[in-house]
Amino acid sequence: MVDSFPRQYARTQRLTLGEPRDLSVTPDGQRVVFARSRGGADPVNCLWVADVETGEERLVADPVTLMAAIAADDADLPPEERARRERLREGAGGITGYELDRAAERAVFVLAGNLFTAELDGECRRLDVPGPVFDPHVSPDGTRIAYVRGRELWVTDLHGDAHLVAGPADGAADTVSWGSADFVAAEEMNRYRGFWWSPDGSAIAACRVDDAPVQVWHISNPADPGSTPRPVRYPAAGTPNPEVTLHVCVLGSGDRVAVDWDRQAFEYLAKVAWNGHGLALTVLSRDQRDLQVLTADPSTGATTTVFTDHDDAWVELVPGTGALIAPDTPVMCTEADGARRLSLGDDLVSPADVQIRSVVQADADRVVVTGNPLDDASQLHVYRWTRADGFEALTDGLAVNQAAVGGDTILFRTATVDEPGARWRLPNGHTLTSHAERPLVRPNVRVAAHTADVPTTAVLLPHDHDGSPLPVLLDPYGGPHAQRVLRSHNAFCASQWFADQGFAVVVADGRGTPGRGSAYERSVFLDLATGVLDDQVTALHAAAEQHPELDLTRVAMRGWSFGGYLSALAVMKRPDVFHAGIAGAPVTEWRLYDTCYTERYLGDPNERPEVYDANSLLPLAPELTRPLLLIHGLADDNVVAAHTLQLSAALLAAGKPHEVLPLVGVTHMTPQEIVAENLLLHQLDFLRRSLGITSG
Repeated sequence: MVDSFPRQYARTQRLTLGEPRDLSVTPDGQRVVFARSRGGADPVNCLWVADVETGEERLVADPVTLMAAIAADDADLPPEERARRERLREGAGGITGYELDRAAERAVFVLAGNLFTAELDGECRRLDVPGPVFDPHVSPDGTRIAYVRGRELWVTDLHGDAHLVAGPADGAADTVSWGSADFVAAEEMNRYRGFWWSPDGSAIAACRVDDAPVQVWHISNPADPGSTPRPVRYPAAGTPNPEVTLHVCVLGSGDRVAVDWDRQAFEYLAKVAWNGHGLALTVLSRDQRDLQVLTADPSTGATTTVFTDHDDAWVELVPGTGALIAPDTPVMCTEADGARRLSLGDDLVSPADVQIRSVVQADADRVVVTGNPLDDASQLHVYRWTRADGFEALTDGLAVNQAAVGGDTILFRTATVDEPGARWRLPNGHTLTSHAERPLVRPNVRVAAHTADVPTTAVLLPHDHDGSPLPVLLDPYGGPHAQRVLRSHNAFCASQWFADQGFAVVVADGRGTPGRGSAYERSVFLDLATGVLDDQVTALHAAAEQHPELDLTRVAMRGWSFGGYLSALAVMKRPDVFHAGIAGAPVTEWRLYDTCYTERYLGDPNERPEVYDANSLLPLAPELTRPLLLIHGLADDNVVAAHTLQLSAALLAAGKPHEVLPLVGVTHMTPQEIVAENLLLHQLDFLRRSLGITSG
C-alpha cells in the first residue's frame, strides 16, 4: 500500500510518536530521564535514561515486558486516567507520565491502573496495591508513594503495604473526591494534580473536591441506543463551580488541617507548591481579575498573603509560577509596561521587550524561563536570570526552543522551519535519539512577523507552482492561548498537504493569540468575534498583495475548537470574503462552555447577557449563504456536541442548507487513526465541491 500524508499523519499522531518527551534532568545534572516509544508509529512509550556526558541511552522500563497484553493499557484505564489524558490532549499509551524521587534514583508510574516502581540503576516491579491506581507521586525520600484510587487518596510503602489517607464520607460521598484536580483546574488552569508531598514526607496537602453544586449533563452514544448515557458534572458559564478546598493530611497520626483562605472572594485554587521554603497556593477570583499567592502554616492552616496581582481584564496564569524561592517570595509573572514580565517578589527582572511564556526552573539565584521577543511572536527562546548576571538569552535564531534543567545542566529542544521534527541537545554536542517519522510533505512556507496593522502570518504554496490563480484556504486557530504560526517545520505539515492539493494556505495569529504583549492578548476582552475575524480578513488581503496568485473569489476557512467557531463565524458574517467554511468541534453558544475560560473573556452571562448574545453563532443562522460543514465528536466532554446540534437546528429552522459530520465515539481529540486520516480527506472533498474545484 502506498503511504500518504493523511495516513502518516494519523498513524504517527501528528508526527509526535517516537520523540523524547517528559524530560527530567537529575539534580546532579549527569543524567536525563525521558519517555519515548520505539518508533514513529509506535504509541507505546517506554522509560529511558541517558548519560548527559556520553549521550548513551538505556531502557529502564518497557510496558510490553511489564504487561503481558499491552492492549490492556487502554482497555483497562481507570476513568480518571482517561479524563487526565483528554485534558492533556494525550493520545499515546504506555508510560505517559512518571515521577522521580528527590535523589532521582527511583521512578514511579502507572500502566493500566497498576502501580510500578523502577530503580534507574536496578529492577522495575509492580506493587500489589488496591487500585486501579491513578496519578502516583513518590515521597521526596523515595520510600512511599501516594496515589488516587477512585475518589480516595492512598499511600503505600515500597512493599505494597497501602492505607487510606482520605476518602469520601457522609451523604455527599458520590460527589466528593480527594487528591484529584477538578475539571476546570485541569482543562483551563493547567493544574492536573490534586495532592502534594511535604518536603520531609510526613504530610500531604490534598484537594477535596465536592461536585454537588455542579450541574449534571449526559454524554450519550447515539450509535448504541442501548448504552446508558454517561453523566458528567459540567460547570457551564454562569453556573456553580465545584467546592474545592485544601487540607494538610498528617501521615501516621491521621490529623487533617484545613487551609484557610477567603474562598468566597477567591474561588479558584489555581496552583499549589510545597518545597523547602514553604507551602504556597495561588488563588484566583471568579472574574479572574485578582490573584493572590498565599503561604500556609501546615500545622494550623492559617495563610499569609505574599503576592497580589490585579488586571482590569484578567490575570494570566503562567505555567511554572507560584512556587516559593524564599520564605516570602514566589516566582511570578505580571503585566507591566505592555509585556508579561518575570517577577521575584516586588522585583521585575525581565525586560519589557520580552514576553515571558513559562517558568522552567526557579530558585533564589537562578530562574530559567521561555519567552519570545515582542517583535516576533513566531519565535520561542530560553532565557536565564541570575543574581550575578541579570537576564540573558540562552538561545537565538528563527527557532522554537524549550528547555529542561537539573543542577547546572540545561538541555535545549530546538525546532526550525528548515528541518523536520525537533532535537534535544545535550551540553557536549550529543542529541537524544528521536524515532519520529520524517513528514511526507515539506513545507513551502513564508513566515512574516507582525506589523502594526497585520498579524503574524504564514503563507504556504504548492511546490513549483507556476503562478496561476490558486483557491485560498485559511487555516487558523485564532483564539487565546494557542498559536499556529511558529518557526517549526512540523507546525505547517497539515497546512502544506492542503497546499499540495492545489491551495494557497494562509495561517494567521490575530488578536487574542499569545506572544504579542498585554494589550494584544486583552483586545478580545468581552468580544471574541469582531477583532478576531477582522484580523483574518486583514491577513488574507495582506497575503494577496504579496502573492498575486491568491484567488480571492475562492476563499475558504477551516478550523477546530476555537478555530471551528471562527470558521463558522467567517462564512456567516463575511460571505463577501469567505465562500466556504469547515467548523470542527466549534463553540457555537458560549453559555454552553465552561466557567473559567468563558468568563475570563466574556464575563458572567447572568451579568452580561448582551455580550454572550453578541458572541453567539446561533442568532447568525439566518445569515448563512455559503457552504458550511460542521464536524463534531459525539463523545466530546469539553465542547459538547450540543454546540453543533444547536447550530444545525437553528440553520435548519432558518432554511439554510449545511452539512453535519458526526464522529461516533470521538472526543475533542481525534486520536483514532482511521478517523483522523479520513477526516482530512473528507475536508478536502468538501472544499473542492464547495469552491468548484475539479480534483486531479
